[in-house]
Amino acid sequence: MQMLKQALRNLKINALNEMQQAAIHAADKENLILLSPTGSGKTLGFLLPLLSSLNADIPTVQAMIIVPSRELALQIEQVFRTMGSGFKVNCFYGGHPVPVEINNLSQPPAVLIGTPGRLAHHLRRKTFDTATVSTLVLDEFDKALEFGFQEDMAYIIRQLPNLKKRVLTSASPMDDIPPFTGITKPTTLNYLAHQASAPNLTQKVVITEAADKLDTLFALICKVSTAPTLVFCNHREAVERISGLLWDRRLVHGIFHGGMEQDDRERTLLKFRNGSHRILVTTDLASRGLDIPEIEHIIHYQLPHNEDAFLHRNGRTARMHATGTSYLLLTPDENPGYLTEFPEKEAIPENPALPPPTNWATLYIAAGKKEKINKVDIVGLLLKKGQLAKEDLGLIEVLDSSAYAAVNRGQIERVAQLVRNEKIKGKKIKIEISR
Repeated sequence: MQMLKQALRNLKINALNEMQQAAIHAADKENLILLSPTGSGKTLGFLLPLLSSLNADIPTVQAMIIVPSRELALQIEQVFRTMGSGFKVNCFYGGHPVPVEINNLSQPPAVLIGTPGRLAHHLRRKTFDTATVSTLVLDEFDKALEFGFQEDMAYIIRQLPNLKKRVLTSASPMDDIPPFTGITKPTTLNYLAHQASAPNLTQKVVITEAADKLDTLFALICKVSTAPTLVFCNHREAVERISGLLWDRRLVHGIFHGGMEQDDRERTLLKFRNGSHRILVTTDLASRGLDIPEIEHIIHYQLPHNEDAFLHRNGRTARMHATGTSYLLLTPDENPGYLTEFPEKEAIPENPALPPPTNWATLYIAAGKKEKINKVDIVGLLLKKGQLAKEDLGLIEVLDSSAYAAVNRGQIERVAQLVRNEKIKGKKIKIEISR
């Protein structure tokens, strides 16, 4: 209990929601299914009970968390680290160097998080012992099935002979649980009807002719995007096309889709989190399981294929007790069947003006965890050598081989010049503005 209280203090959380409390009370159940909407805090729903099951005397992997995306793996890893339990955690995923992962296994983590393909790869190579893995979490399981990871997940589970607890989470109803999970007679916590955020979501519609849709989108973004905004498209080609238009019109933004290199995807999300970008144009890849800040506006540039996808997109805003607005760009003859009532129409400006730039820009540091660099090192460098005031330094994130710091946009050119030839921990490291 003391460890749990300390974890909540480290996370700066004063109270748990009803779903999270129920998950902790069900910690002794061998088979648990946790059904809860996107954005309701499922990660803490399984991480907090997991803490009490870890044993400091066991030097090998004790818990495995399987997730459908590398971004979700990184998010869970960060939450676990912030909890400050003292237990080691690592995450493995495609696009991450295998030698780095094998090196991490030389001192195995208590908690291993990973995507199905990469975890299966390690198990086939027998890079770590599974005999002590007693807890398995299948997070966003419905999404993992949608992505076609059944075979890899089934293989992984067959390699875990001593499981004592299995947890499955989903943001969609699960009528049938596949036998390969090994989950039988589960305790089910179903909070899908407890969408506390739903009353705080406002739906609006913008009517536009198909030929004018890009111009209409630009005008709408200019009107609303002084707050964090996600623009959803159905295909990566549409993301790229919209991005080209926005850059032509000098509207700073980020893009996110499955065809991007992993480093580019991580950098895009990082800049969105730290406030360097307010606008993210994306596919449905960003509709679930990503560590992105509170979103105020969702724009559906293209209608999602079904109601489930529509709900998950809208679930990125109005989360917990916040409010948000969802805009649909519709042609005059479109009327989605999943709208119970037609939303209020939103007027857009005839002569849109570019929104002001954000207060933050991002500084790139070419060293990270592998070089034993931490946030304290970066803060010290930027405040002392960079002559930066505390209030002009924003979010800092340290990755395996790099780090990024948000710096006041008006100060970043000067700071970059001042620290260009400085050292961190006695080693000269490349530091520049991230473009």
